[in-house]
Amino acid sequence: MDGPAVPPPPGATFGEAPVPARAFDPGMGLAVARRTVLRAADGEDFGRVADRVAAGNMALAGAQSDALEQARLRNAIATGALITSGRHLQHGDGDQPSRNMEVFTNCATAGASFTKFYLLLNGAGVGRAYDDALCLVDWADAPDLLLHLSPSHPDHPRDRATLHRFGVEFGLLRWGMGPDAFGDVEEADVRAFLARELVHDLDRLPPGTIRHRVADTREGWAKAVEVLEAMAFRGARGERLLLDLSEIRPLGAPIHGMQGRPASGPLSLLRAFIMLRREVIEAARDRDRAGEAMRPWEQALRADHILSTEVQVGGARRAARMATKSWRDPGALRFVRLKAEGGLWTANHSLMVDAEFWDRLGRADDEPLTRHARALFEAATACAYINGEPGFINGDRLEDARTGFAREKPATAEAGSARYRIAEGAPLLAEVARRAASADFPVTTNPCGEVVLHVTGGYCVIADFAPLLACPVALEALVPGAVPEDVARAWDARVEDSVRLGVRFLIRVNRMDGLYAAEVARTNRIGIGPTGLHEWAWARFGLGFRDLLDEARAKPFWNALARLSQAAKDEASAYAATLGMAPPVTVTTIKPAGTTSKLFGLTEGAHLPARRQYLRWVQFRGGADGDPLIADYAARGYPVRALETFPGVTVVGFPTLPLIQRLGIGERLVTAPEATPEEQYRWLELLERHWIGRDRGNQVSYTLKIATDRVGLDDFRAILRRHQPLLRCCAVLPSRPDRDLGYEYLPEEEVAPEDFARILGAIRDAGVAEAVDLARLQCEAGVCPV
Repeated sequence: MDGPAVPPPPGATFGEAPVPARAFDPGMGLAVARRTVLRAADGEDFGRVADRVAAGNMALAGAQSDALEQARLRNAIATGALITSGRHLQHGDGDQPSRNMEVFTNCATAGASFTKFYLLLNGAGVGRAYDDALCLVDWADAPDLLLHLSPSHPDHPRDRATLHRFGVEFGLLRWGMGPDAFGDVEEADVRAFLARELVHDLDRLPPGTIRHRVADTREGWAKAVEVLEAMAFRGARGERLLLDLSEIRPLGAPIHGMQGRPASGPLSLLRAFIMLRREVIEAARDRDRAGEAMRPWEQALRADHILSTEVQVGGARRAARMATKSWRDPGALRFVRLKAEGGLWTANHSLMVDAEFWDRLGRADDEPLTRHARALFEAATACAYINGEPGFINGDRLEDARTGFAREKPATAEAGSARYRIAEGAPLLAEVARRAASADFPVTTNPCGEVVLHVTGGYCVIADFAPLLACPVALEALVPGAVPEDVARAWDARVEDSVRLGVRFLIRVNRMDGLYAAEVARTNRIGIGPTGLHEWAWARFGLGFRDLLDEARAKPFWNALARLSQAAKDEASAYAATLGMAPPVTVTTIKPAGTTSKLFGLTEGAHLPARRQYLRWVQFRGGADGDPLIADYAARGYPVRALETFPGVTVVGFPTLPLIQRLGIGERLVTAPEATPEEQYRWLELLERHWIGRDRGNQVSYTLKIATDRVGLDDFRAILRRHQPLLRCCAVLPSRPDRDLGYEYLPEEEVAPEDFARILGAIRDAGVAEAVDLARLQCEAGVCPV
């Protein structure tokens, strides 16, 4: 891909001499950094993180690597002005060119269960379209699935203790049953389960059985699903496939590609295949016999959920998925109700709709499709009013569909990489690609909705820039809205430099080898977006949230954002041409930025602050006589409470004042619960217009909260009818005040100003820098026991 010499890079405002790294926000920022970013064994600070991330990324430029740009990039990262995704902060280093792209991609789509599984194992968020036209595997036609784990494997149950652990893992024992309560009856049940579900003697396999050894890699796990799914696609009912899991490393063994985090062992994958056999393959066959066929799209949805529940990295689950379905499909109504029935918790569910859908809701005719649209809207909104799902995505407004790019050049089946070569599943992917050319919606989104991707598979690499943190002077020295002209000019230049450096950073990632290398070469898709928008608007322009909704009053802010959007797109086209790559089909986005924004206490992406001041409750195992940190925090005056609902869990409350409050915004602050739905929709419309732009834009990821104590179901439906058709996509989440939720505790609990001041006054801790590790940040991993 070597091209002409690279012109002088942007970033001069950051300089080349290493600058001191920005300190993490005390408390939660530091805790998130320890959990996600810092390599503890290396004793890192954020400056050293910036060193290795910049070095690894610049190494992707090969012969066109530029030491000057690397130095500037390092400083932009170290100051927080450019916040790359957590994946880059965690994995980026000089070895990056030799690694697979999947480790560095945030957003992906998949056209099959095995590709979806592989991408989840690499930590990507994966979207999949469950349209009738795109789900081609009837799992009832899968082979008879046999499973084996060698009796010599360390995780194979062999004594009473390991049998108990096995029973717990597979849900065979009552919740909370400890080893002391594991009696003869329970042991017999576990042994019977083992005898029924596993093949123990490989020498007595039926003739013709296909035996596949599962390799101890992400690729090996995905290949096992590929073999099974491909056989189902070609029709292998009556054949036999044995999957041998004996080569998988045991529970707790280090994963070197994950900085030594412990492996989940073979029992997790074993459980996935047992559930696939029982809940999908056998269930589909049973319905066939009963004359109630489970459609392939539902089989795929259930298979993907089962596989997703077993995606574990060091004990923290990471199975972010988007599940979409065309509103025109006859099964769309069942799709809506499946999520409402419960159980399918690993994916966000959304209906793909278009202008015709919204138009038919207002028609007076009685055509079948009109009746279908009305019934679908009624059912979907009834469900969404309770839990926010399914959402509505305007598929015809997404960039590739809007421009026709997805139709003109549909993605091909040329999937595979040096690390993962697709063989058995190639015919399936080829047929999905052929069908996609005429599908209702040839594109869908990633789980958080901020990126548009082809339904057959694609990647997007994304990053944030934090315009507040590009300020060239100490934030404490600023008078919001009255920034001296010379400081304002320098500040604006640094923000633009961070955008341009970020664009180039992302384009270089697209030079990596990956499963969808052909699609990446075709699209060169990236997504860069702002985070901490509200802090920047206040500190730089003196504008609060409601000021921003007045486009005339906030013209300097919106003009600045539009200029940055154009700068990002200009830089993307120019730099791609220099490297001999296709111009990126998408450039701008706004991602949730939930983790990276916490590093420095910023509001997340486009979101309003959730609370004015609050207690961040963090879990600790044991009581005051257990974890010594609990007693230590109590002695220093932090609120400490033992939970009754979850015995053995104690929570410690850390008072948190959002950065925007520390900037002195005072009564001008508007939190998410205080903003009306109309105000939030207006905010999103302005962001789409000025930042996403008319072309080469992805979407804004945003969760709009509607207070159900003030908005009834009919009003909820009217709000969606009026505003949702005007945006590309927006998640709408019904909410109630914390006090009305009825939970024993919430991860974040707003407290009144006087109570907050009283709690702060009682704390005797000069640093207020808690030592919180992965085990105590479960809520951040999505498994908080609320």
